[in-house]
Amino acid sequence: MKALRKALDRVKPHFEDGGKLHAFHSVYDGIETFLYTPRTVAAMDGVHVHDAIDSKRTMIIVVLALLPCFLFGCYNCGYQHWLAAGETTFPFFSLFFYGLLSILPMVVVTYVVGLGIEFIVAQWRREEIQEGFLVTGLILPMICPIDTPLWMVAVATAFAVVFAKEVFGGTGYNIVNIALTARAFLFFAYPSKMSGDKAFIATDPIGTWAPAVPDGFTCATPLGEVATSTSASYPFDVFHGAGGQAIDAWQAFVGLIPGSFGETSTLCILIGAAILLFTRIGDWRIMLSVVAGALAMGALSNALATPAYPGTMVPFYDQLLLGGLLFGAVFMATDPVTACRTNTGKYIYGAFIGIVAVIIRNYNTGYPEGAMLAILLANVLAPLIDWCVVQANVSRRMRRLVAIEKKED
Repeated sequence: MKALRKALDRVKPHFEDGGKLHAFHSVYDGIETFLYTPRTVAAMDGVHVHDAIDSKRTMIIVVLALLPCFLFGCYNCGYQHWLAAGETTFPFFSLFFYGLLSILPMVVVTYVVGLGIEFIVAQWRREEIQEGFLVTGLILPMICPIDTPLWMVAVATAFAVVFAKEVFGGTGYNIVNIALTARAFLFFAYPSKMSGDKAFIATDPIGTWAPAVPDGFTCATPLGEVATSTSASYPFDVFHGAGGQAIDAWQAFVGLIPGSFGETSTLCILIGAAILLFTRIGDWRIMLSVVAGALAMGALSNALATPAYPGTMVPFYDQLLLGGLLFGAVFMATDPVTACRTNTGKYIYGAFIGIVAVIIRNYNTGYPEGAMLAILLANVLAPLIDWCVVQANVSRRMRRLVAIEKKED
């Protein structure tokens, strides 16, 4: 580490004003501050509050919390491919590396495009490179279909970074979640790829060791099956995997079901939630209220169930095992930049997401998943929710003050 520090100090003058590489000062600064704690101190006189955790450490903890979902997604991607190929044996490392090699190009594209734009903008503005994209660059591939063309990923990443982040001022100023903005762009621009009714399964063989999937293979995600079903009741085993086998509740909880790369495993999502809650990076109020809102709306839908809307017959507790609702509640609804700031507002914000997500799922058969749109809508309304909460508090305190003054008189 000392050798690395000396190497950075040796080349630093070249990146400062007057140096031959001064145009890349932000790039150097971003790399240096990523590897080491900045040496700069506050120039102003007075007392300053210092904290051991900054935005860089916050983002790294979120990335660590995402790793269980990412690693399981590698295995499940291979597992679904093997099922689609009609295999009956599932060698762990073959499945895992198939999934890893399937997702890596998408991860590389999101980081190269997203960070490239952020580096250019930071240098143009002569600002520091922020670390917000460390999380966005990993989340975006995890919430997209595994077979999304890389050029689509690149276009969506560029759109989200430029129009949902940089035009507002960069990290900390965006009003909507960046990864979900990219996902929404893909959904509206290329609906045939992103509607959620087709299973997100990698079908391309990678190397000679991966089995070939039959041409024209297709199957529905569990939520897609619900949206197109004509059954009058919904025991859990109506859902089927890539091989046509019935899916039970345990498989859905573990995550061995078709779906977006990182969203299928409730177990891994709960592990990530535990990490965020233990480190106090994620807010439990938002997570709890999203779950409560989804369960309440699901129970109400069950009570008013009708065959015209098949989703209303899905047991309310299954809402958390299917699709990306729980993943969104843990990793995207809790984004501190786009969520509410007041504690009361967080409860309202989270409940709103859970309720709207289930409404979209159950009453819009053309779009089986509703978490993405619910979170984006809540992001837009978050400032208004906070304003209403603050104004209500001000009014309550004013009434209390008037009552005290009258009592003293």
